[in-house]
Amino acid sequence: MIKRNRLGLLAAVLCAPLAVTSAAFAASAAPDAWVEKGSLTYGVAASFAPFEFVRGGELMGFDIDLVDALASKLAVKPVPLNMEFKGLIPALQGKRTDIINSAMYINPARAEQVDFVPYLKIGNRVIVLAGNPAKVTGRDDSLCGKQVAVTLGGIQESQARADDERCRKAGLEGVKVMTLPTAQDAALTLRAGRADAVFDSTPGAVKLLTDVPGVFATVGDEFESSTLIGLAVRKGDEPTKAALQEALKQVMADGTYTQLIEKWKFPDSVAIAP
Repeated sequence: MIKRNRLGLLAAVLCAPLAVTSAAFAASAAPDAWVEKGSLTYGVAASFAPFEFVRGGELMGFDIDLVDALASKLAVKPVPLNMEFKGLIPALQGKRTDIINSAMYINPARAEQVDFVPYLKIGNRVIVLAGNPAKVTGRDDSLCGKQVAVTLGGIQESQARADDERCRKAGLEGVKVMTLPTAQDAALTLRAGRADAVFDSTPGAVKLLTDVPGVFATVGDEFESSTLIGLAVRKGDEPTKAALQEALKQVMADGTYTQLIEKWKFPDSVAIAP
């Protein structure tokens, strides 16, 4: 009995520094300048499954689970503010939110407006109707003259507009870019025959083909497969950026990050190093 008590005491002593470190981090990491003390208010456009979407009135997705885990490390309550994607950066700059948590692709134009904490790298796919009636073969000249549906303000809009420019420079008919409020709207437009193709993330394409089997198909190779996505903070907001970086390291270290990748059926290639 004495030996067992000594072992229990030793375990408690060894674990104590970890507990103190974690508690100290949680107590000091959350910046005082956030919208609401004790809360992490994040902007999200819940229209990009499987990252963030609404089902049965509940907000869910990889990003939602991830921010919950980060908030737990920071000992704060995650508070979502759902809006259109195009409103996310203005809301952050206007201090209506503390961060953007919405699978935001990192590109030079956005990096001029906000700072990022990367957490995944993903690629994109061209999606068509099963049977491919428009004869699209991928992100190539077969898109020239075709209707491509994308999410308004998303990186896929930029990609489609770049393809439009490429087609025109080659003397071909341009890509007709259709912008829709959500990725789901883009898929519905394709299904209704009003678009010839859709651009979506690789995880989004996997989810769509799984949820609606036999309706859609991917064509061509994955493109821009090393695109980083990240949490966005206000330009120069180093305290929030540092807090998120440290919380993300902890979520990666304790296995939660890998568990979420597996839960949402993402390919292993999306993971980044801590």
